[in-house]
Amino acid sequence: MKVTRREAVATLAGGLLAEAYRGGATHFVRFSHRGGIDYGVLEEDYIRPLSGNIFGEHKVWSARFSLDDVKLLFPCEPRKIFAVGLNYRSHIGDRPVPKRPEIFYKPVSALQNPEDPIVIPPDAKNVHYEGELVLVAGRKLKNASESEARTAIFGVTCGNDVSERDWQGGPDKDLQWWRAKGADTFAPVGPSIAAGLDYGRLLLQTRLNGRVVQKQYTSDLIFAPPAILSWISRYVTIETGDLIYTGTPGRTSRMKPGDVVEVEIEGIGVLRNPVKAA
Repeated sequence: MKVTRREAVATLAGGLLAEAYRGGATHFVRFSHRGGIDYGVLEEDYIRPLSGNIFGEHKVWSARFSLDDVKLLFPCEPRKIFAVGLNYRSHIGDRPVPKRPEIFYKPVSALQNPEDPIVIPPDAKNVHYEGELVLVAGRKLKNASESEARTAIFGVTCGNDVSERDWQGGPDKDLQWWRAKGADTFAPVGPSIAAGLDYGRLLLQTRLNGRVVQKQYTSDLIFAPPAILSWISRYVTIETGDLIYTGTPGRTSRMKPGDVVEVEIEGIGVLRNPVKAA
């Protein structure tokens, strides 16, 4: 399935325009333009650049860049990426419900931009998509209560927790998930951070080559975002800009080179990535 840049821009703009200002949300993006990298605010089908820190004081400028003229990047630069396993009721099946959020790491080197490829390593045979809601921490957290954690969530974005199942738990499994979850390009994220959006009941859909393969509301999460952050912060300090993948719903299946996978969450947009062989 070949996707043109114009089709990609149209999908992004359309996905955002339908819900762009739901609940007064602001959509922050990170983008490259003429060799420079900047942050900006997405408004309809253009970006207004900003100066300062998106997590603190900043100024939004009146200049406008068309989406056609920029390259969208993963929307922030975290120091750490956390992820939660088995966090949707629709995903655990007949397995026991976890008593606490089950956390693992993905390395920052696994980050991938919207529209850029998920690269299948040469010896990988069973790489799956996992569409997820991703939290963006807006400030440092240590030993935080759920109430404190709630106020520290800067915004939410779309993510794909790409996973090699044989390396994760199959016949070729490793002691830890360092390559199953952390191979290069296995953490696509974006296209925008929606700040001020009520993330309690958003529709998440994953499409493989245009066919819906996952569909669930975030209200199906077992552990809500504040509980996840509070739990993590007991043991590991969460820093400004860190990302937290919250888990995937339903079932997943294998991707192959030539596929296109899309993760769409209402009010945020569409994260689209082609799949290619190394």
